[in-house]
Amino acid sequence: MMNAILVKAFLFICIFSLYGCSEEERSDIRFGLSSAPQNLDPRFATDATSSRVNRLLYRQLVSFDKNYKPVADLAQWTMLSPKEYRFTLKESGRLFHNGERLTSADVAATFNFILDKSNGSPHRGTLAKRIHSFKVIDENTLDFNLHYVDPLFPAYLGVGILPKSLMDAGHPFSQQPVGSGVFKFIEWPKDGKLTLQRISDDLVLTFIKTKDPSVRVLKLVRGEIDLLQNDLPKELVGFLKKQDSLDVTPFTGSNFSYVGFNLKDPLTGNLGIRQAIAYAIDRRAIIKYLLNNAARPANAFFPADHWAANNTLGQYEHDPNKAIELLKSLGYDKQNPLQLTYKTSTNPLRVRIATVIQNQLSKVGIELDVRTYDFGTFFADIKKGNFQMYSLSWVGIKTPDIFEYVFDSKNTPDNKGANRGHYHNETVDGLIKKALSAEVLTEKAAYYQEIQAILFADLPYVPLWYEDHFIATAKHIHGYSVPVDGNYDGLKVIQRR
Repeated sequence: MMNAILVKAFLFICIFSLYGCSEEERSDIRFGLSSAPQNLDPRFATDATSSRVNRLLYRQLVSFDKNYKPVADLAQWTMLSPKEYRFTLKESGRLFHNGERLTSADVAATFNFILDKSNGSPHRGTLAKRIHSFKVIDENTLDFNLHYVDPLFPAYLGVGILPKSLMDAGHPFSQQPVGSGVFKFIEWPKDGKLTLQRISDDLVLTFIKTKDPSVRVLKLVRGEIDLLQNDLPKELVGFLKKQDSLDVTPFTGSNFSYVGFNLKDPLTGNLGIRQAIAYAIDRRAIIKYLLNNAARPANAFFPADHWAANNTLGQYEHDPNKAIELLKSLGYDKQNPLQLTYKTSTNPLRVRIATVIQNQLSKVGIELDVRTYDFGTFFADIKKGNFQMYSLSWVGIKTPDIFEYVFDSKNTPDNKGANRGHYHNETVDGLIKKALSAEVLTEKAAYYQEIQAILFADLPYVPLWYEDHFIATAKHIHGYSVPVDGNYDGLKVIQRR
């Protein structure tokens, strides 16, 4: 199938060359995306593309260092008492794109909106349990009072700040964003092209949605786009590496890929079945042959360099004989196979991974019915808990409160949480509470490490890998790099020769 795609690509390139495929000289930069952002209002955005684009459009109070600890961005902070933080805005980055100056009143309005239950912000849960109140001291200063001591509190304030005047007027930020970021919004027509302009030098940046990876590659080779990042099968990456007109550069990544289960289902709710699946999946083969070795096997949410990582965990190495034994003890074998359904998106790489997993599981006595959906439909099903098995990635996760959001028994989909598989472990619930109330960072880390050990044993997820990043760029593009979480911050300094 992929060879056919490459032949098709080659023929297209040859055909285009007959007519002359070079474009007129231009000074803008065009970024090819596999999926468009869903919401350019940071109070509501949850998908990875939206979050990454919003970092360009809006400034946030805090950012993160290489070990995922919070550092100052728009504001510095001091701890006035264990439950009181003072944030002081810096001088830079305080001019909204509509000409207004960003003040502490805008910060207060942004967080007031998020904390108002009637507004339905998905970020409310994380903030409401921590913030008791806040007070504007002056136009540069804001104090936050907490419900409980939390040395990690600043890490939860990474939401883009919006102008209060436009919020009060009901401005549609989701489609017409106004922030104070490095880029300002120009237009977003229905054809899937989002255009921004860099404030410092007027460089125009256009995000172009091209769902089909082979077409996206063709656009890059032909010069219709200048840059693409990730979301390509191994063969197409190899094809790009052979193009003299392009540069292909790898970067280490931290996005956590996994197989998730519905634990209320009588089959996938059985630990023995989940263990059999974990041993049946040959992660290293998938990493080598489908991901071109651009990933590292995972055993938990966080890689080894995260401050809360548990580096004592092992791996569920490929062991089909152990998988067969586990299934046999439950009454299943190749003559009487276990039948399960597996949902994924229509992204070609994700479909190929699902197909390989389907093949690997068939060898131990599991028949997997792979069902593919456009990402919107697929993700809606996952968020509602409508699945037996599925595969996804957690993107850009930095703070370990993710364990409460994903694994606390009260945070099921009907409670607007991400415990979509209905995992329930009272010990984990208790450890989450202890971790949240711990007053010292090292104490928090110890609780989160214990949680990860229990999750590794219980397998509500089968950890797969931390997927690396790569970029493919035209030769005239330079200065762009990708951080471990895959964000687009490199666009703030990217240049076109």
